[in-house]
Amino acid sequence: MTTQQMSDTELAGQPAAYWTGVAYEALIAFIRARQAEKGYTQPQFWLLRNLSANDLSPSGEGMSLPALREAMASYIRPEDDLAAEADGLLERGWLTRDAEGRLWLTDEGERARVDLTRNTPAIRATLHEGIADADYVTTVKVLRQLIHNAGGPVA
Repeated sequence: MTTQQMSDTELAGQPAAYWTGVAYEALIAFIRARQAEKGYTQPQFWLLRNLSANDLSPSGEGMSLPALREAMASYIRPEDDLAAEADGLLERGWLTRDAEGRLWLTDEGERARVDLTRNTPAIRATLHEGIADADYVTTVKVLRQLIHNAGGPVA
């Protein structure tokens, strides 16, 4: 579907589910490609974030893979293999595994998380190029209302 030749009236009749799906896939592919260029994967970044007391982990305690999967349930993709991603971080020395199988963030892993976080503003800037903040805010508000109207959870 192309919108280049459509009037505003025609655009208003477009299916939101189609366009949000296309947007989701394009955005995820773009983000993951930029992260791969820097030598890491999105699931690896999420693992580091979920194990860091300075980020998403309230305690910085180690977590099992099932607990990490549960923590990431709202954004992990079906093709993401957390066990393989964790193995890559263990090999780098960014994680350790205790006798109970819980993963723990190492000091080197925390430094890597901080360093990788520095990539986020450039990715966001590229994606937001040509979009005024006010337009972005309106878009998010519209999406939240669509989610609400569909009976979904609005965070």
